[in-house]
Amino acid sequence: MDDRLTQRQEAAFREVEREVAVMFRRGRARSAEMSRLVHPQLEGMAYSLLAHLAEAGQVRVTDVGCHFGVGKATISRQIKALEELGLVSREPDPLDGRASLVSLTEDGASRYARAHEARLASFREMLCSWDPADLSRFGRLLARFNESVAAAPAPVAPEG
Repeated sequence: MDDRLTQRQEAAFREVEREVAVMFRRGRARSAEMSRLVHPQLEGMAYSLLAHLAEAGQVRVTDVGCHFGVGKATISRQIKALEELGLVSREPDPLDGRASLVSLTEDGASRYARAHEARLASFREMLCSWDPADLSRFGRLLARFNESVAAAPAPVAPEG
């Protein structure tokens, strides 16, 4: 392979890595803001958890943990906090009495929907000056990137 092409590719990989890091950092901050928009006592990934439940409907607690790549104890604590605020409900799984099913309450769904609409409005405002073709291409490229991320093994630190 041509060394120039390799250098260009390396520069592009570094640029993408830098911009993805910025996007993730801002995304974590925005997720916390969105969580507090749903309820002032929420922190961190609560908005993402509510979004998953809004999309998935009633799901097992363990499946929610798998979706986010966290253990049962971690996800159970987060769900308990949402349950105490009346945003989610938990009930025994009729197919497996040892498991629990969790879903949004009516209040949780309503609060999530309002926050989600505010988030969409923010995206509309940020991106309204973009050409529709560019916006569509960006969406397709993000989807492709997310598929690649999902399929990639976890990074391993080089020995040394």
